[in-house]
Amino acid sequence: MAFFLQTFGGLKLVDPEGRQVAYPEKGLLLLAYLLTTREGAEHRTAMAAFLWGNEDSAVSLVNMRKMISRIRLRQKELGVQFLSFTDSMILVDRVSLLSDMVWTIDGDVAEPLAQLGNLATLMHRSFLGQVGCQSGEFYGWVAEQKDRQNALLKALLRKASRSARSEEDAEVLKDAGILLLGVEHADSDTLQLLVEVFHAEDQVDHLSKIVERRSRALARGVDLVNATANRSMRETAPGAGVNARPASMSELGSQAGSAEVRQQTVPRLVLLPPSDHAGHPDSRFIANALIEDITIGFCAFNSLQVIAHHSAVQIGHQFEGRTDFFERHSLSYILDSRFNNHDRDGTLFVQLVFFPDNEVVWAERFSLNHPDLVGTRHVIARNIALSVSSEIERHEAARIYRELNPAAYHSYLVGRRHLNRLTLPDLRRARKEMKAALHASADFAPALSSIARTYSKEWLLTARGDIELLKSAEVFAMRAIDARRNLADGYREFGVAKLLQGGFDESAEAMELAETLGPHHADIIADHADTLVHCSLPGKALQKIERAIELNPLSPDSYLWTAAGANYALSEFETSLDFIGRMADPSLADRLSAANWAMLGQRDKARVFVRRVREANPNFDLDTWLAAVPSKEQWHKDLYREGLKRAGF
Repeated sequence: MAFFLQTFGGLKLVDPEGRQVAYPEKGLLLLAYLLTTREGAEHRTAMAAFLWGNEDSAVSLVNMRKMISRIRLRQKELGVQFLSFTDSMILVDRVSLLSDMVWTIDGDVAEPLAQLGNLATLMHRSFLGQVGCQSGEFYGWVAEQKDRQNALLKALLRKASRSARSEEDAEVLKDAGILLLGVEHADSDTLQLLVEVFHAEDQVDHLSKIVERRSRALARGVDLVNATANRSMRETAPGAGVNARPASMSELGSQAGSAEVRQQTVPRLVLLPPSDHAGHPDSRFIANALIEDITIGFCAFNSLQVIAHHSAVQIGHQFEGRTDFFERHSLSYILDSRFNNHDRDGTLFVQLVFFPDNEVVWAERFSLNHPDLVGTRHVIARNIALSVSSEIERHEAARIYRELNPAAYHSYLVGRRHLNRLTLPDLRRARKEMKAALHASADFAPALSSIARTYSKEWLLTARGDIELLKSAEVFAMRAIDARRNLADGYREFGVAKLLQGGFDESAEAMELAETLGPHHADIIADHADTLVHCSLPGKALQKIERAIELNPLSPDSYLWTAAGANYALSEFETSLDFIGRMADPSLADRLSAANWAMLGQRDKARVFVRRVREANPNFDLDTWLAAVPSKEQWHKDLYREGLKRAGF
């Protein structure tokens, strides 16, 4: 029996007896890459750039020589030679190593259903997991592999759909179909295939149950509620007849931009806040919160991109330049709303406009009377989905927004108004309203996750290091996950609480799952980026925060602050200062500004920010503060300490 390279659910090497064996991580990345090449070989210089980037080729080649020495020693200990080396080349021995990477199928597949089931099992797990490689070449290669996985999944689904006979076969098809919706922005061809697979016209309820089962399975697999548990996953090699399609480093460039082209085909929607007409303040706040909540809900649709609520609010108050904004960000649909308080309870008039033709696709008037709020949210979501998405998306919307308790939902909306203001009195008012929502509906997940957020924000504002606040945040986040495992907010708040406690790995896992469940939720993506910064993975964090800014172009300061921190960790000090300069309140990042200027040798400018920090906080102590700021790697904390010391702290 051969050794086995596992790439799904984490990157590791398994011996013929099924035991994980130690091997250099970058050596594992070399194995994974070379197994996808045509000749099983690549130049040393190309692989050095793949592992360490192109910025300093001499340093990369020195690192490569050191790593080769470690690999040779380890292979001698194992009695195998997966990798061999010449003066200029690195080669892999495919005979001695099996892998779970399968990207193509033969022309005639004997058992497409079995292969589809195997591939779906693999793709439910994260490809590679968290690995310490941040070069542009590495990210390009990973994107290429994921495109191949998606193409294979779609091809196998099409082949298997022609031979399915039993209910068990149908379950395999539907599981793969739901997975395809999660990894690919559905074009018309894909949607037609999925409608056929799901029989969506007459099996809506069954599809809804399949979606919920998949979400629960995904949550169970991550096992976030037990942070100390060790995950043990057994991988099995896919069935015969599936072979790896070869590729080399030079081929990757030809695929560049494919994700961008696909992304441009996805309709983009902005939900503007209600026009500010005079009326009862509580009703007006509830109307605004209602639109915000619908925005967040639509972020779960992979075939629809939603502009984040923050940007929608900003552009909603700007009549001049609004058209330019819509055109610049390629918006297809606009949900416009007007608040009216002529009657006692107030109404909300909503219309959906197809922007390119200025065509009103749909319009409706809704009462803001408390018992009607849930129906308002449900109908708006369902009708927008009908207009801009597929039959499948419409019924997913119906599932997400169904059967909420009206009293609980009203208290939740009032609480959200307070939660948007970061002061201690408002956080405590928000918590009171959320607890009122729980009194009406004990398992109302949005209220549970919002309570968790009030505790973590209180910990940040008070800066006393009160661990009980973070423990409370963690408890309520877990309750939210238990109540609704297919909603993103519980995992997001669990990730924030774990991060502030120094639980980097658990936080990263939670944020990854939250983003999976809300792939276009800009705030969740931004929180994920912040977690990756604290996990000392600034390259990955920068990719995430750039995506969040794309979805929320009029970005809040927290996004720009995260981008500035990631650039500082990458020693891009001028770029870091540029992001701080774009903040509405750059004083929030005065410490980071001081460190940036100091690292650029501009100590006079750095001292200006040092004085501002000391004026705002006379008791500021550098060591105490650094001890409280979570950073996974010592180099990351040392880099920040160096900048602050040079600045004069």
